[in-house]
Amino acid sequence: MSAPTVQVESRGAVTLVTLHRPDVSNALNLQMAMDLLAAAMTCGRNSGVRAVVLTGAGRNFCFGGDLRAMQAKGKGADAYVRELTTYLHEAISHFVRMEAPLIAAVNGTAAGAGVGLVAMADLALCGAGSKFNLAYTSVGLTPDASTSFLLPRAVGVKRAMELFLLNRVITAEEAVSWGLVNRAVPDDRLVAEALALGERLAAGPVHAFGRTKRLVSSALGALESQMVLESETLAAQAGTAEGLEGITAFLEKRTPRFE
Repeated sequence: MSAPTVQVESRGAVTLVTLHRPDVSNALNLQMAMDLLAAAMTCGRNSGVRAVVLTGAGRNFCFGGDLRAMQAKGKGADAYVRELTTYLHEAISHFVRMEAPLIAAVNGTAAGAGVGLVAMADLALCGAGSKFNLAYTSVGLTPDASTSFLLPRAVGVKRAMELFLLNRVITAEEAVSWGLVNRAVPDDRLVAEALALGERLAAGPVHAFGRTKRLVSSALGALESQMVLESETLAAQAGTAEGLEGITAFLEKRTPRFE
């Protein structure tokens, strides 16, 4: 299964899933969220898929939500955000719950929901030049894509709040030391290294891996309930004066004026 915004390629027992809107740094719009869910369901339902690698086409992994698409909806932005996050969060749930291990291969920048796609992965590699930035509150919005649930568990509450509130950009080296990713590799070797790791996992006991994933997921708590809360909170915030000003300022390349 491949779609215009998400490419799915079989590499034997390893499936390569590529976010494919490189002209906008793989920013997530409604179509991409729908295509990502379809890709997750395909991977989860195919017993021949024993490992999955997720990466981004072009220079960047994922810039998060497509703010231009949100702005275009005007007063309908809240309904649009609810629909988009419904598909996106269902995709994350499928990736987390599927039996095959998921490896994120982070090229360039991961921002906003892109960080959520890293946090949801069982293992993560990044290019040595990669950067990570939550960016939600800098545009007057709130977290989604499981970040409020999985990020504090990966890096700790205080570090997560630093990323949420101060929108600090962290480097590949910091991402490794903080526990967001497992390892940084040369940028030009990223996908090859991730696929090699996928092949190693694909040769292993996939059912034991799947049961281990379920044990860890159970120990973490109610991911899906938190993502519902994320969707409702983000949708509500998107229609406020803060949200509208933040989105407009970002697109106009100016500093937002929050009152």
